[in-house]
Amino acid sequence: MSGNSIGRLFTVTSYGESHGPAIGCVVDGCPPGMELAESDLQPDLDRRRPGKNRHTTQRRESDAVRIMSGVFEGRTTGTPIHLQIDNEDQRSRDYTKIAGRFRPAHGDYTYQQKYGLRDYRGGGRASARETAARVAAGAIAKKYLLEQTGIRIRGYLAQLGPLRIKGFDWEQVEANDFFCPDADLVPELEKYMDALRREGDSIGARINVVASGVPVGLGEPVFDRLDAEIARALMSINAVKGVEIGAGFASIEQKGTEHRDEITPEGFLGNNAGGILAGISSGQDILASMALKPTSSIRLAGRSVDTRGQAVEVVTTGRHDPCVGIRATPIAEAMLAVVLMDHFLRHRGQCAQVRSATPVVPAGGDS
Repeated sequence: MSGNSIGRLFTVTSYGESHGPAIGCVVDGCPPGMELAESDLQPDLDRRRPGKNRHTTQRRESDAVRIMSGVFEGRTTGTPIHLQIDNEDQRSRDYTKIAGRFRPAHGDYTYQQKYGLRDYRGGGRASARETAARVAAGAIAKKYLLEQTGIRIRGYLAQLGPLRIKGFDWEQVEANDFFCPDADLVPELEKYMDALRREGDSIGARINVVASGVPVGLGEPVFDRLDAEIARALMSINAVKGVEIGAGFASIEQKGTEHRDEITPEGFLGNNAGGILAGISSGQDILASMALKPTSSIRLAGRSVDTRGQAVEVVTTGRHDPCVGIRATPIAEAMLAVVLMDHFLRHRGQCAQVRSATPVVPAGGDS
């Protein structure tokens, strides 16, 4: 299996399956000399961790990360950083009934057809359990970017099913189980999820992620455009079916006079571009959004086929998130951080000595 790595100078390669002994990743390209300990990574893993509340899967994992290499006497050495997270609460018996059946809207059928076999226990490599390793790697990138460049990366739940945020307060994001910036919406979210759980169904969500303090110049023209690589990174997250940068699909209905972010000496007058112009960061906040589909593993019967191609009904037992978006905010932050870290190092390598005669325009615009 190829395609398990992302990045050029800051590279993350993940490994492991949902019900294997462990999951993890190797981070290569982190500059030497940065103070790093497991306690720097654990907070983001705790934010993503399953089983914290009644609205997510009840699988109990501590998600305790271990740094196996690349750090000596508390500092990064510049060599590969191996991060490992043990799986502690597998219940493989929950999946014996679907060993020979394909769950609709899951990777079961495509894995079987591509590889000739599959690990049916929790979806194996296709499980969102794999994203814990991404969060650990992203925490390294977030720490470096904040300390060395001032870039700050934060995300939040913008919509769950039909429920959309109206108010906004960053301080509320970490104060509830949904990463929701609208405190008034939280009781409605709880009521909605309680009803959904009783139905045995699932729902999708929208997560927004923002990078502030981004310097001008990150990104490359044409194929390695910063927005293209952010979109790729976010689309690689399990269950993501759509990505927007800035105004995204809303730009379809905008006229050019509305969409263009006019520039004055005092700053940009808007940020429909999402902080990226021609694939290169403009110095404004980078705004990205991703849509996550409803969880495919549900206990309501659905039509499918078995490994012999015969018609069957599939009922998924076990422990699953009725809305994967509830825990997706730290994952979105991590993937945005990995891309920005990679492009920061690439920009530093090629253009560190470049000096433009044009003064930097203040960011401005709405975030």
